[in-house]
Amino acid sequence: MFGMVRPCRHRLGEGLTAQWMAHLCGLCLALRSDHGQFARVVTNYDGLLISVLTEAQADRSGQWRRTAGPCPLRGMRTASVARGEGARLAAAVSLVLASAKVRDHVADGDGLLARRPVSRAARRVAANWDRAGERTGSAVGFDTAVLVEAVDRQTGLEALAGPGTPVLAVTEPAETATAAAFAHTAVLAGRPGNAVPLAEAGRLFGRLAHLLDAVEDRQADAASGAWNPLTATGTPLSEARRLADDAVHGIRLALREVEFTDGRLAHRLLVHELPASVDRAFGTASCAHGRPESYGPQPGGPYAPPGAPYGPGAPLPPEPPRRDRRGLLAGCAVWLGLACTCRFCCGEFEGPWSRRRREGLCNGDCTGCGDCFNCCGCCGEDGCCDGCGCDCGC
Repeated sequence: MFGMVRPCRHRLGEGLTAQWMAHLCGLCLALRSDHGQFARVVTNYDGLLISVLTEAQADRSGQWRRTAGPCPLRGMRTASVARGEGARLAAAVSLVLASAKVRDHVADGDGLLARRPVSRAARRVAANWDRAGERTGSAVGFDTAVLVEAVDRQTGLEALAGPGTPVLAVTEPAETATAAAFAHTAVLAGRPGNAVPLAEAGRLFGRLAHLLDAVEDRQADAASGAWNPLTATGTPLSEARRLADDAVHGIRLALREVEFTDGRLAHRLLVHELPASVDRAFGTASCAHGRPESYGPQPGGPYAPPGAPYGPGAPLPPEPPRRDRRGLLAGCAVWLGLACTCRFCCGEFEGPWSRRRREGLCNGDCTGCGDCFNCCGCCGEDGCCDGCGCDCGC
């Protein structure tokens, strides 16, 4: 699971979290339906934005949801998931992006990919994903050649880049590819007038994704000797941060020109979550949501329900009735699903056997009520809307 837009559900609220999960599961199931079980490994947080944008612009008279069967990642429960051309376009884009990521790791000789038999197998997988993405893209009227050409052009630009080369010359292929994908959501939704501002938002999103990836990988790339755009071009972190902040602001301005049917989730992710992604990449993120408001590990060890006292000696919540717990084999299956998809680290989840609510080790990057919406439609149930800082023009 990869991607820079990893929203904290404490900021999203219950309603938008359900919508976000519907798009995430819809992307995963679209990959499985069209390309088999193994293709589900390319499910990523950024790819689902394509599905979100398509649905946000579309006429809601169509059938945009379906009920999916039980899944280990949902605690073996059914769920309402996104369906339709938006999810399929997201699948096509995700396949091509994953292919590019695999080829990039092969070129850098990362880990096991430095071994020739493994790298050959990885190249075959990447080529299969390219072809699969092309088939699915064609089915929804999107030519993935623009994505593949951008990936191929990236290698040449990196070979030519050196000290003094503008880092934006290196991010151009990612910008071009993402702009095309964002713009096509307007075509699928029947809103051709949105194509231009969405292309601009996509261009800046691609720039931001490339920059943040470079920032996060800078130290590891230096240790392994891998190529990094910031190091190769001599771009200081201060300049990378300025470019990232400018991209976030540009996306916000571009989205003002987009006509949405219901843009709450898209606005939440692209206007309010992207700054959090930038802070996280540059190490300036903080978590301010109160632990008592969520299930999760409290100071002193215990897990407390909402509103419960916490700290050393705090009472533990009552154990779930034994009939609600999972058996050994069912719990093992759920545990395996959680482990293979990073849910232990990156989100809330049910305990595999106890079914208690747990919080992932890395799921602490939210900033609390000061980051919630007002007129943007994402104010939490507690009505905390002060200090939002959203200049979306409401």
